[in-house]
Amino acid sequence: MVIISVLNLLISIPVFIIIHQNLIDPDWYFHIDRILLFLVIVTALYFLLRLVRRIILAFILLYLLVLLYGTLFSDYSFSSVAEDYRSMIYTMSDDPNPQDIIISKLLPFPNKNKILKAIDFDNPKVRNFALMATTKHFRNVKDYHKYRMIIQCFAVFKEIRNNWNYVNDPKGQEYIANASESVEHFSGDCDDHAILMSACIRAVGGTPRIISTDAHLYPEMLIGTKADFEDINYLIKEVLFKEESKGKELHYHIDEHGQIWLNLDYTAKYPGCTFYV
Repeated sequence: MVIISVLNLLISIPVFIIIHQNLIDPDWYFHIDRILLFLVIVTALYFLLRLVRRIILAFILLYLLVLLYGTLFSDYSFSSVAEDYRSMIYTMSDDPNPQDIIISKLLPFPNKNKILKAIDFDNPKVRNFALMATTKHFRNVKDYHKYRMIIQCFAVFKEIRNNWNYVNDPKGQEYIANASESVEHFSGDCDDHAILMSACIRAVGGTPRIISTDAHLYPEMLIGTKADFEDINYLIKEVLFKEESKGKELHYHIDEHGQIWLNLDYTAKYPGCTFYV
């Protein structure tokens, strides 16, 4: 029963964070509503886990054996699992979309090696296009020298956004185009867009990453700390994308280091637009 109780607590915490972040806060005294919510989750999961405890105990035993092997013969050990869990909880607790963190942890990253190889940011075609975009958009923005590189990345985003044409892969085939290929016609599906955006942002000094969710890939860009985000939020909404972002919020993820990443999906009209569902 001790094992079931510990497992129950480990599962209840992320489940509570997801539900908590997606519910409207009624603002009860002493957060009684959240306390009750947590107790309901713990109780429900406890009885559910007890129903399948034999199966769970068998899987736990197998998992412990795998971890023991990893501790003795590889780099993935008990401490690695603890650190991954701590990092996940930290990230989820300060993220407006904590369920995305779970999805990114559980779902495999399809064609990861091919996609990373396709981000050929050092290809002259990619670099030249990115440079052109920085001379075409936001070149004369003043008083924001600290964020010059980020502004230039936003210029790249705008140029790709203005020209991107969504085209499906060949029927029955997953076609992954290099950024240097997509930059010629600005056409392709979500993974082609993510690859091109990531390559062009990296070509001008930015830090991109690609997020894999259920049947969808999209790029994000590193903004910095929460203090940086406040400045970038003003830049986007009042200077660079004033019309596109009017009356709307910026959507982002926060990683385990407290760094903020903005959504740059092909459906986005401005950096930080609503996540594609």
